[in-house]
Amino acid sequence: MNLLAPTYEMSARIAAALDPGIALMVGGHHARAMPTRILDDPRMANLRALVIGEGETRVAALLDDEHRRTELPGVMWRDRLLGTHAVGMTRGNKAHWLGPDIDALPLVNRVFLPQDPYVADDGRTEANIVGSRGCPYDCTFCGAAVSANPDVKIRPRSPEGIVAELDHLHDSHGVTAFRFVDDLFLGAKRVIAPQMEAFTRHGIGDRYVWDATGRINVIDRLDDDMLDTLKANGLREVALGIESGSDRVLAVMDKRITAEMTEDVTERLLKKGIGVKGYFILGYPGEEQEDLDATVLHIHNLWKIADHSPGRFRASVFEFRPYPGTPVWQELTTAGHDPDKLLAYSDVDLTADGADESMRARDEFNFSVNFQFGTVPLPRLRATLATLTREQHDRNQRGIVV
Repeated sequence: MNLLAPTYEMSARIAAALDPGIALMVGGHHARAMPTRILDDPRMANLRALVIGEGETRVAALLDDEHRRTELPGVMWRDRLLGTHAVGMTRGNKAHWLGPDIDALPLVNRVFLPQDPYVADDGRTEANIVGSRGCPYDCTFCGAAVSANPDVKIRPRSPEGIVAELDHLHDSHGVTAFRFVDDLFLGAKRVIAPQMEAFTRHGIGDRYVWDATGRINVIDRLDDDMLDTLKANGLREVALGIESGSDRVLAVMDKRITAEMTEDVTERLLKKGIGVKGYFILGYPGEEQEDLDATVLHIHNLWKIADHSPGRFRASVFEFRPYPGTPVWQELTTAGHDPDKLLAYSDVDLTADGADESMRARDEFNFSVNFQFGTVPLPRLRATLATLTREQHDRNQRGIVV
């Protein structure tokens, strides 16, 4: 099981219902953040190994022989007789276990991914792909923050390896559109340049389109020639963590950007015909009404820029919720917040606040711990979220954004 904080209770209930003869192995962000809590959960009685971090080499070793857990770093379990926690001790090359050579790993076997590749709304066959691991930034709300993942070495795959997987997916599944789901694919110029050189050499833009995650302050430093190269190589849309229109809140988040920088970067991308998907967080700890108003104005300014550009902008807005292991989680718990209450995630139905009925399709992303972290009352915050969500949906329906 891949354990995530918002769905942990569901995972635990499933684990409790397993036949005792079925061995359970877990990993994921929540396993890294709260291993002791998970090992002590009586519903996890079948748990034989909790793997912290990148698991390919260790999972393969454990599947070959469960008893090897004693010699594998970053593997924990609960001794059934003593009731104590046990941890594997490193034998051999620690880097091989904790940070495997991603270029040496085999390609993902899509037989085990029934929904990937898939047919997208535009009729293209689309697939998800990972081109790098790790993130060098420390955004306070993010589970991928570098301070929360000290053992994860930041490394990109070789450009030739990425091209080989693109072609493999096209040849085997007819894929012509790709979504890079890295924590940060377009995150450093020193990585972007060789990737784009390989994409140009192999004519990727003549055959495929692709979307990717990007970093605003990195793209801000790219010249127009590189943006032209990205477009020519098939870049269709960049997902950017914009988060807020308030420079004060952005500084608290350690985003290292400003609202003005975001507008400049978005305008440059849109004018090149590259779409932008912006993520926003409402209700961040310490956020005040004027900060929320600045975010609403920011989103409307970005929509206006898109209305006069060949590229498309879409806003994806969420209510803040804390995740264990992140810098802001540490700040909140140090300030006295009860971890149990911070883990009490529950659904929020935005349709009750006037969002279009069809927006129920995004309800899996609408959840909360029902705590007011800023000064804006939750009902007002959610009404703002619902209004922005509905406006974006209406723009989609009008064909302004696909």
